[in-house]
Amino acid sequence: MRTINQGQLFSAIVESTFGAVGVRSDGQVVQELVYLPPTFDEKAPTDAVAERAAVQLERYLSDPDYRFDLPLATVGTAFQQRVWQAIAAIPRGEVLTYGDIARAIRSAPRAVGQACGANWFPLVIPCHRVTATGGLGGFAHSDDDTGFHLGVKRWLLAHEKVPGYR
Repeated sequence: MRTINQGQLFSAIVESTFGAVGVRSDGQVVQELVYLPPTFDEKAPTDAVAERAAVQLERYLSDPDYRFDLPLATVGTAFQQRVWQAIAAIPRGEVLTYGDIARAIRSAPRAVGQACGANWFPLVIPCHRVTATGGLGGFAHSDDDTGFHLGVKRWLLAHEKVPGYR
């Protein structure tokens, strides 16, 4: 059985306090951003788009007010894109609930949660800014309160100085 080097999966890997962010690009657009545990080593960008993404990720990780400007692949259903557009409008330092987004786009909270979990571009489309009515909610299709993904969500909300997460 052939083993694939973890770094071969990504065009760049940017280290962060919570682990790392993997960048997949095709040289034209960012195909996907992925939260990675700390077992992944940093990887230098393999193309200009990955380099642009890596630089912008590093800027955001040092300054939560940094705004991304990346060429993103067109992905998702029309519904998911409506949800992602609503999420992208949430200002840094604020959160909305799944129900808030659902009311804004005339949908259901569970459907909004599914679209959040299907987000191909976390951080650029800040799904961490969407919480449950009674607390943190899930993140990246995970709701394990002590797990990696919810730890990332907590870190991001604290990084963005959201009240209650500092």
